[in-house]
Amino acid sequence: MREAVGSFVGWPSDLIFPDAETPTRPTHKVGKGISRRIESVASQKEVTGRKLKSAAKDIPTTSGTKSQIMMRLEKMVDESDIMQGAIRSIDFDEGVFGAAHFEIIAKENMQQLFEHDELGIAVIHTYIWYMYVTLMRGSELCNRFNFIAASRINATLITKNPTSVKNDLVDRFMAAGDNTTPSLYFLPFNSGNGGHWVLVAMDLSRLIVYYLDSLSGDWNKYPSMKKTVDAAIIKFRSKKNYRNRKDITWVRVECPQQNNSVDCGFFVLRFMRDIIALNRIDIPKMYFEEYKSYSRAHLDEMKDELCQFIVDQRII
Repeated sequence: MREAVGSFVGWPSDLIFPDAETPTRPTHKVGKGISRRIESVASQKEVTGRKLKSAAKDIPTTSGTKSQIMMRLEKMVDESDIMQGAIRSIDFDEGVFGAAHFEIIAKENMQQLFEHDELGIAVIHTYIWYMYVTLMRGSELCNRFNFIAASRINATLITKNPTSVKNDLVDRFMAAGDNTTPSLYFLPFNSGNGGHWVLVAMDLSRLIVYYLDSLSGDWNKYPSMKKTVDAAIIKFRSKKNYRNRKDITWVRVECPQQNNSVDCGFFVLRFMRDIIALNRIDIPKMYFEEYKSYSRAHLDEMKDELCQFIVDQRII
């Protein structure tokens, strides 16, 4: 399969799973920014840092209907070669995941956004990039919040090679500094085979792991995930010669709950968005008073933010 990367092969959408391993980057060199696999490399438009709330301020959203910015982007996609199977390869800032990272955007990813469908890794990662650029880059928030790529840590990969996943997680911790001051590592975790999304937020300095699930239940649903996270934290602290003053504490946060079968990915993104916007390292067990529940308008707001970002970055 890796030898086929760089060419387009038709594939049924129901056989595309969001937890599949990220393919190896093609060997030919591309410019920093957006690569059109059929067209030439596009220049990347710089988006100045701005607060999330101000970014969405001028984007009117009516719950359940498509906004002007979404319809504009949908028209751009319809008129592009993406509809004929072309893809976009996007280089992220290294600060997003602590190392070089690229993402592939294809027709099905855009349809997830336009049709409010179950989100795959590409959309999850692109919104994380949006949050990094919009709210964090160049500010002290980069020292308080870190992201872990869902393509590197998920249920399918843990089942295949738990030791490799654990080491990848340790490497991510090592890339961010000494972690002696409170900060959070966000892991959007997928249960496998296009399954459920949950958010795992780790505070390495206080040995606290917050678990946010928009469905009922706790981390016991994913014992291999908990075992891998705990082992990675212990190994990281050993490599740094930190003393494990106490056991790792897992906290199930009573967060907003979804009322359908498709919103888990949107909720995970909204959890991260609100924690960063509130600049809170400590997540209350009963969640934040400001966000006891999420309406469809809260999710539509994020979709509009991402649509605007995709237009600004000239991804299509």
